[in-house]
Amino acid sequence: MNKIKTIFIWLFVTSPFLILFFLVQLASFGYFGELPSFDQLENPENNLATQIISEDGEVLGKYFFENRTKAKFSELPENLIEALISTEDIRFRDHSGVDVRALLRAIFGVLMGNSNSGGASTITQQLAKMLFTQKPSSGLERVMQKLKEWIISAQLEKRYTKDEILTMYLNRFDWVNNAVGIKSASRVYFNKSPADLKLEESAMLVGMLKNPALYNPNRRKELAESRRNVVLSQMNKYGFITDSLYDALLGQPIKLDFKQASHNEGLAPYLREYLRGELKEWCLEHQKPDGTNYNLYTDGLKIHTTINSRLQKFAEEGMKTHISSLQGDFYRHWKGYSKAPYPDDFEWEQINEIIDQGMRRSERHRKLKAAGKSEQEIRKIFKKKVAMTLFSWNGEIDTVLSPRDSIWYNKYFLHSGMMSMDPKTGFVKAYVGGINYKHFKYDHVVVGKRQVGSTFKPFLYSLAIQEGYSPCYEIPNVPVVFDKKRWQLEKDWMPKNSGNEFDELSLTLKFGLANSINSVTAYIMKQFGPQAVVDLARKIGIKSKILAVPSLCLGTFDLSVYEMVGAYSTFVNKGVWIEPIFITKIEDKNGVILEKFTPKTQEAMSKETADLMVRLLQGVVDGVYSPSVGKTRGTGVRLRFKYGFENEMGGKTGTTQNQSDGWFIGITPNLVTGVWTGCEDRSAHFRDIYFGQGANMALPVFAEYLQRVYADTNLTGIYPVDFDIPRSIDLKLDCGEAIQGKNNEEFEEEF
Repeated sequence: MNKIKTIFIWLFVTSPFLILFFLVQLASFGYFGELPSFDQLENPENNLATQIISEDGEVLGKYFFENRTKAKFSELPENLIEALISTEDIRFRDHSGVDVRALLRAIFGVLMGNSNSGGASTITQQLAKMLFTQKPSSGLERVMQKLKEWIISAQLEKRYTKDEILTMYLNRFDWVNNAVGIKSASRVYFNKSPADLKLEESAMLVGMLKNPALYNPNRRKELAESRRNVVLSQMNKYGFITDSLYDALLGQPIKLDFKQASHNEGLAPYLREYLRGELKEWCLEHQKPDGTNYNLYTDGLKIHTTINSRLQKFAEEGMKTHISSLQGDFYRHWKGYSKAPYPDDFEWEQINEIIDQGMRRSERHRKLKAAGKSEQEIRKIFKKKVAMTLFSWNGEIDTVLSPRDSIWYNKYFLHSGMMSMDPKTGFVKAYVGGINYKHFKYDHVVVGKRQVGSTFKPFLYSLAIQEGYSPCYEIPNVPVVFDKKRWQLEKDWMPKNSGNEFDELSLTLKFGLANSINSVTAYIMKQFGPQAVVDLARKIGIKSKILAVPSLCLGTFDLSVYEMVGAYSTFVNKGVWIEPIFITKIEDKNGVILEKFTPKTQEAMSKETADLMVRLLQGVVDGVYSPSVGKTRGTGVRLRFKYGFENEMGGKTGTTQNQSDGWFIGITPNLVTGVWTGCEDRSAHFRDIYFGQGANMALPVFAEYLQRVYADTNLTGIYPVDFDIPRSIDLKLDCGEAIQGKNNEEFEEEF
């Protein structure tokens, strides 16, 4: 009887384990669902973000479904590993995926009703759960899932080292706030790499592993601190930190340097968005070794760009500095005008149509239309006040406003686009597509095109120089008429000078360009004809539509900043146009080069012509003395007397009709930079040329940028140097003028 009793007792005690063993065996043979293959275990799938990397190694941004970037074990600090093991799995290095001791403890705790007996899930099991199982829909399904996790854990332990398992786990975990993986989490919460994490920072991140939403330090800082202290306590318990260090850290508040991982944030967002479309096309045209196309969001590509992170930062800062100040001028300029920022002669019907057009182009209108709303219903919705966040140069404004009124509010803002490139390599160093990507996503560098005005004049001058005209060739400042019959026009056309002044004085080509004299430009156009200008435009990389008409000489057509910067680089690059490019190479997630990129080139003019044009463009900045006028003038002279630049540089200002567009293209031996400034609507603008000229709207952005560039002594290859131009060229620029000083009082800025 006692023997039978003993047998029953042993059966009672061992039966759960026998049943468990039997179930594990069934699971191992796939009776409870398919298990991962050997290949899957060797190569677990990860959604890896594509990184956009600057030429100096900084990550400008990412494309991702999950913001995940792989970290190596060597990049993980010891304090992070110790915090993880002491909190999640102290016997991690002793078990083989399943901690039997912890499992027995957990089972005994459940049988005894002790909820504080501790968990039994190892780090390896947690990894198995993240890698290969779905969220269970029932308790029974969870039991089956747990069995599979044990089997997978054992297989993972056979195929990977303990360090590799830890690394895989930390690379997989989602810390919320678009922070997937330890590398992204370190960057998002502390703006640093994992290797630089302090002990208390590692403890906070490990604390979040229990429930990242609950212990999110952005929303529940006190809970996050409490959970971090639990981690510190565990580290102290197991001897990883001393009592004194534990006591010192216990009361410290969490100090975040939070950097939200968003496509709206980071350096060069406009460029990143432009490249997104280009890279999607590249992925469609290129296949991985398995025959499938690359995926921009999951394959962990590394896009190496030409952008210099420091120059990009300086460009963004320079634009912000000037445009924010200019915006204040714009508000004051229009204060008291009921139709501002539109002219008084505008009818209200015109203004309402502009606002309605903005409404129809908005994302809100698109979504409402997609939801089946009628146009009448949409108009009502747009007039109803709602909570919204608006842009201002002093920070975002949370307010209640109707969507229609918000469109009017945004019409007031001046916008700007800027690009800077190395004229010899074609590498674009800085790209600022607008004033704020989050609120204004339209790109004013590549996508946007505006009337270029006088910035196109140098190319007409280069035609004349190429054909043998001397920079000293004199042209009378008189009206130039284009006969309607000869030039196939609807009526005779005569371009006007600024202020309608025709003083009949003889002006050199050098003086005419420095001061943007329309009559001189018109004279050149009459000599060579519009088609010759169009032909040159194609040679210097301009692909936009240009009609072969006489008004070309005043830049009455629309081009992009991208096209204009590339075209001006022809002068600095000795007459050879070089295509501006943004990417040098694309690598896969393992660093294997998939493709390298080199710019296209095309000879556009002779070296001598290009060198002479560089000197003529210098005259815009230095000013050119005219004996007949008796003054030294130039539209870009404020770069000297206001901003204090002393090194050789050139440029050209541009101002279009009604001051709708302000341009400046600046050249130095190692950078060519273009800036456009204006309102979204051409009908919104400064009322007079004093404020609305390119020298006031666009040139200062260039100046603010270059001042910061030259102040950074650590930049390689970007410093003030002279143009490489032979002495023989300079002799051709000696027009017999008396040498004039360059004191501020002797300068006269020409509009």
